[in-house]
Amino acid sequence: MSDKILLQESTSFSSQQNVTVTSQAKQQNNNNTVEVTSSNNSKSVETTTTNNKKMENSGNRQQQNPHIDLSGNSTNYGCLGYTLLCVSIVFTAILFPFGACFLVIKVITEYERAVLFRLGRLQSGGAKGPGLFCIVPCTDEYRKVDLRTVSFDVPPQEILTKDSVTIAVDAVVYYRVQDATMSIANVENSDGATRLLAQTTLRNMLGTKTLAEVLTDREYISSGMQTTLDEATDPWGIKVERVEIKDVRLPVQLQRAMAAEAEAARDARAKVIAAEGEMNASRKLKEAADVMSESPNSMQLRYLQTLTSISAEKNSTIIFPLPIDIISSFMSRGNK
Repeated sequence: MSDKILLQESTSFSSQQNVTVTSQAKQQNNNNTVEVTSSNNSKSVETTTTNNKKMENSGNRQQQNPHIDLSGNSTNYGCLGYTLLCVSIVFTAILFPFGACFLVIKVITEYERAVLFRLGRLQSGGAKGPGLFCIVPCTDEYRKVDLRTVSFDVPPQEILTKDSVTIAVDAVVYYRVQDATMSIANVENSDGATRLLAQTTLRNMLGTKTLAEVLTDREYISSGMQTTLDEATDPWGIKVERVEIKDVRLPVQLQRAMAAEAEAARDARAKVIAAEGEMNASRKLKEAADVMSESPNSMQLRYLQTLTSISAEKNSTIIFPLPIDIISSFMSRGNK
């Protein structure tokens, strides 16, 4: 009986342990699912917020001026406007066979676009062209926009660098119109605005650089100017393709100082090279003297080699070789 009771107690204890283990596993699974769902929700919220921000930025970029409707969906012309439009259409239909076709049909070339206004309102569908399109006389007006790449020179700008050096810098800018509607509706003169912005951007960019950076980092400065101009002119429908710095003119006194500095540096290097050459030559002469001192006949051979080299040049020079032994004897006597 006691054994049965012990077995029942052990089985009940093990079942209790299994129940606790399964309950803990279920709680962990629930926690994991809650964490996964919460992380997924947070990621979805973050993605939606980033998408909303991107949409807001694109909307602000496309619609810079709230008073201008670039979509062209607003067609509320009023009673007088509709009346004038109907009269124009009727007269155009009547006079079309008699030469009105030249006023109705327009031609736009491949590199141009036409922005159409009807009773002063921008028409939907974007810019027209290339090819043929029709207008209604007396009510429609259009403006041509050239899409080809345009280049202009930035006038020389007097700029004070970061290290207080006055320089004159000029550049060249290449740009094109990528949205004809925005270039007409958002800015009065896109070409003039781009030119003025290029001048101010050049002054601002180079004002934060030292003279050495301006002279060595032209590509970096050009790419920075291109990025800045492209971002600033994007609401105007302008795409800045390239910016290049043409010339950097220094004051005459600074040019003289830099030339004197470069000349002094070159002279110093020449003197160092000459001194190193003399030092190496003296070492080689010492080695040669040591070798020649080992054999007395080597000096005679040296004399003969010198005579051969002199006679090859056909010189009328008389050489009297003087043995070194005589000089050494006189030197030994003087020392005594």
